[in-house]
Amino acid sequence: MNWLVDPQIWIAFLTLAALEVVLGIDNIVFISILVGRLPEKQRPGVYRIGLGLAMVMRILLLLSVSWIMGLGEPLFTVPLAGEVSGRDLVLILGGVFLVAKSTHEIHASLEGVEGERSARVPASYGPVLMQIVALDAVFSLDSVITAVGMVQQIGVMIAAVVAAVLVMLVFARSIGSFVERRPTIKMLALAFLLAIGVVLMADGFGHHVPKGYLYFAMAFSLAVEMLNLKAGHRGAPVHLRHPYSSAGEPK
Repeated sequence: MNWLVDPQIWIAFLTLAALEVVLGIDNIVFISILVGRLPEKQRPGVYRIGLGLAMVMRILLLLSVSWIMGLGEPLFTVPLAGEVSGRDLVLILGGVFLVAKSTHEIHASLEGVEGERSARVPASYGPVLMQIVALDAVFSLDSVITAVGMVQQIGVMIAAVVAAVLVMLVFARSIGSFVERRPTIKMLALAFLLAIGVVLMADGFGHHVPKGYLYFAMAFSLAVEMLNLKAGHRGAPVHLRHPYSSAGEPK
């Protein structure tokens, strides 16, 4: 039990848990977008199942570290892209799926009055859960590779993942409600997921883009939008009565 009083172990645990929460933001945003298409009574259960599956996948992948490392071995060579590994394939397919899904959701949000009916048809439970599972696998792979690169003790990795998912469970519904109530924030979230998809594809083709740049850009955009919402709330224009009544006479 010496690890309980080892400050290096606790520093590694807290650092990794914080990083897992940051890496899980895209997972929460994606789940929130999908859950927003479900009927109200089904949403709490999907949040729990979606994040619970994310935690289980991360733990299973951590327990299969040798298999994870094997994913880096080249499978075949593409003339212009070079060697492609199993990890690259997962990232490319996940990126394509994320770009396609984000584009579809953006299109549904912008359909307007003519497409309002199709955009608001509630999604069914099964397909939404399948999409969450598919993207959980991609996000889990990224998260686990980061954990393996930072910490050597498997117990610390699992504890950090569990702690991070518990934190996400606490805030997931409030984040989802916040995104769902504000169309501009939802559009920013979809743009964020679209960018994540492009970054995943680029990474799969061997062009690594540090996610820190993407998270900073998203945080900056979100901060500007929050200031815009606050300024709009304080300085909302006063709706003046039309100078003429419905009968056409001056008031």
